[in-house]
Amino acid sequence: MLKHTAMQNISRQHMVWRPEEITFRNGSISSVVAGQSDYALVWGDCLKILKTISDDSIDCVVTSPPYFQQRDYDLTREEQKFAIGGEKRVGEYVEKLTLVFDEVKRVMSPHGSFWLNIGDKYINKDLAGVPWRVALAMKDRGWILRDDIIWNQLKGTQSVKDRMRDVYEHVFHFVKSKQYYFDGDRIRIKPRNGVSLSHGMVISATGVSGRKYRSQIEKSDLSGDEKKAAIGALDAVIKEMQEGKVVDFRMTIRGFQRIYHSESNAISGRAKELEDKGFFILKMWSKGHLPSNIWDIVPEDKWRKDSHCAVYPEALLEIPIKATCPNGGIVLDPFVGTGSSISAALNYGCKGIGIDLSNKYLNIARARIEDGH
Repeated sequence: MLKHTAMQNISRQHMVWRPEEITFRNGSISSVVAGQSDYALVWGDCLKILKTISDDSIDCVVTSPPYFQQRDYDLTREEQKFAIGGEKRVGEYVEKLTLVFDEVKRVMSPHGSFWLNIGDKYINKDLAGVPWRVALAMKDRGWILRDDIIWNQLKGTQSVKDRMRDVYEHVFHFVKSKQYYFDGDRIRIKPRNGVSLSHGMVISATGVSGRKYRSQIEKSDLSGDEKKAAIGALDAVIKEMQEGKVVDFRMTIRGFQRIYHSESNAISGRAKELEDKGFFILKMWSKGHLPSNIWDIVPEDKWRKDSHCAVYPEALLEIPIKATCPNGGIVLDPFVGTGSSISAALNYGCKGIGIDLSNKYLNIARARIEDGH
């Protein structure tokens, strides 16, 4: 159970707002880092607030910053002075974001991950390529790009007449070390069907029994030793199916099946394996397979209120948080908006720190977190 303290609206009477001023909800950054609070919502300029966070203290960062010239966010005049997204040039926008992400890199653990959702923009009918401009600038500043996820929103703009409808956005996965935390077992997609028996034969989820492969091995031009090794490997994978370790497999035999990607030994390790051994086997383990880099997720509606027109769904955060934030770890969102990332972090057994310029959005985030917890 989460322990909540009373959280009141912040009064602006008789107060001059400064970007470095920090107002906490539930806990402080230091109390979350120390494990004394479940989450903190912080009002202020994220660049200045990030500078107050200690090095290597955050396990996972997930965020969707204001898009370039795409949104008119509900900010006061004081808050608007420090906002990102209204720049006149794409380059200025990229530079401001990368300065923020430099601080993110500093506060993130060497084993941490940074998931960045960002949209694009047409300027004079020319697609600006904003997401990739940001991603390449980050790579130039030392980030390692592990993945480019395509978020297929399944619905998009209907008003265009001379190009395709927009239905996707990028979610980039960055790390700062080649060795980082990743728990693939928490996000594996389980096979729908297991193995079965028919006439004493073990049959895979897609009907593979090994009979066809055994016949092809016997008919192949493999040497005697290669055939013996191929039959042994086939028997071994069938035994793994009997034991429930494998639910499906495919065997490639020299002269019968083609390589999926390339037949060049210099490019494909499978091609070299086929040349050296005469066969190879691809297995689908019973524990399932990792998701692909295309995610079909409908944008969120429940918290898509007039006060914030760019709420991203908690479903988009499930895989990043489960896979790259250890249980009890800290999730940071420097552009937290109405609180999707912090709500998701708490749902998946983590702690959260959210920063935003808008006091109004943070009040919505507070209500959202209380509503779900």
